[in-house]
Amino acid sequence: MNYEKHILAVLAEAGEGGLKLQKIARHVFNASNTLFDEVCFEEVYRYVHQYLLRNSKSHDSIIEATGVRGIYRLNPRSSETQQLMLQFRDDEPEEEQVSTDIDLSLSLF
Repeated sequence: MNYEKHILAVLAEAGEGGLKLQKIARHVFNASNTLFDEVCFEEVYRYVHQYLLRNSKSHDSIIEATGVRGIYRLNPRSSETQQLMLQFRDDEPEEEQVSTDIDLSLSLF
């Protein structure tokens, strides 16, 4: 199971304000739970909690705890975070250019 990728994607989408642990775990659970591969929410919650605690200890870590209890965000000062944001931007689908060609042919009716 690749929960790390889902956690980082959720935190990247959350932005500067961060997101509560419960909501992060719920997003990861919803992204990981499928019809053929059911996962337990408590297991996902424990994993997300341990992952966030482990990866928010140092000053240069990719994740940081905000001043509010239980809210985490990506560390904007981390070089890993800057690289990660570039990767997420590259993964986004490009918007299709709208064609401004107008059919100027005469109609038959």
